[in-house]
Amino acid sequence: MGSGIRETIVRQAEETVTLAGETVRIIHEGSAMEVASSYGVHLGEVFREALEQGIIPYRYIRNHGVISVEDQLKLAESCAGIVGAGGLGGNVIMLLARLGIGRLIVVDADRFDETNLNRQALCTKTNLGKPKATEAAAAVSQINPGVEVTPYVDRLTGQNAPQILREADVIVDALDNVSDRFVLGMTAKRLGIPMVHAGIAGFEGQLMSVFPEDPGLELIFGDPERWKTPRKTPEAVLGVPAVTASLLATLQVMEVLKIILRKGKPVRNKILRPDLETGEFHEIVFT
Repeated sequence: MGSGIRETIVRQAEETVTLAGETVRIIHEGSAMEVASSYGVHLGEVFREALEQGIIPYRYIRNHGVISVEDQLKLAESCAGIVGAGGLGGNVIMLLARLGIGRLIVVDADRFDETNLNRQALCTKTNLGKPKATEAAAAVSQINPGVEVTPYVDRLTGQNAPQILREADVIVDALDNVSDRFVLGMTAKRLGIPMVHAGIAGFEGQLMSVFPEDPGLELIFGDPERWKTPRKTPEAVLGVPAVTASLLATLQVMEVLKIILRKGKPVRNKILRPDLETGEFHEIVFT
């Protein structure tokens, strides 16, 4: 980005705020949008340039403390691929947009229907019948126009997955069936990209992050061949209430943060299983 836009951003960021004894420079969204419009660039580019100069977009000021300026820039430079924009995926998309991810790739062939209203954060009465992926892009534009969204109204297959997801830094498994999960897991491994898996049923869920060198979903589901025959899923038997979807999506987003920022300890080679009825979190470790 040229020095002209950089200087303009610095001039627009003359205001400072003090947080926990630290004084930081900020740029308000209106000012950032003026810069983006003047130079014909995406708002996300202005956010990234501001962060490179140590200037925090004011919308992210409440991230500061646990997410440093350097971390916020890393998020703004990163891309997450979200496969499934329903109960898990919708919440993941909204949380990552609010946190300040730079780009989202959203893949979902489905359309919203009335049964989605109980738990899918992006589903409203006004968008029933509309594609989930494009509705996700529309919602993100209202939540955080600094995030670029590339929607695909497609079912992910072994053929199209590598091309669709090749630019992602991390992939989120927000699917609802095991056979498609294996397609996604094999794609992530082939591309060398970490994947964050979650599943929900009733008031219980499971979470695991899979790195390219890890055994992967076979640890949970066994032989992929046995899942090629359709069977009744736990979700169909126990249902999928909103509270479970929200909690597991939050845990997935935290895994995404840990992977992108290289901080903390991902839930790797083990399963974290929350039980909301008992208030317990169980770990199953694979040895």
